Amino acid sequence: MEDISLGVPRQILESLPESEDDAAADMQSAVAAWESRLNRFIEEAATDQEAASRVVDVLERFEDRQEEYDEFVAELRAWGQSPIYAIGWRNLYADLIAQIHEHEEIAALIDRERNARLVEDGIRLEETE
Repeated sequence: MEDISLGVPRQILESLPESEDDAAADMQSAVAAWESRLNRFIEEAATDQEAASRVVDVLERFEDRQEEYDEFVAELRAWGQSPIYAIGWRNLYADLIAQIHEHEEIAALIDRERNARLVEDGIRLEETE
């Protein structure tokens, strides 16, 4: 399976206040760590299915974090505070999810893994009597 490469989109970095280079550096170091972790998962996996399972775990975590930051945006606005950092992180998670799906080989395996999880979780059509 191919390695995953991730990056922080320029438009997200440019949306952050210029006085806060720490936020941009935090995003870049976080993305580098996630990229390293994902590639280690892929490398250490015994099968493509195991690798896909680990990647889906990461994707689900990204989706959860994206939702959390989305909720922070509304909450910060309600309190009259700037949600710029919450928006930046929310958008970053959304973009990272898209970046992972751009890897065609991995995207197909992710789809299979997610479908397998749906069945495994017991989602079945109900029988009518």
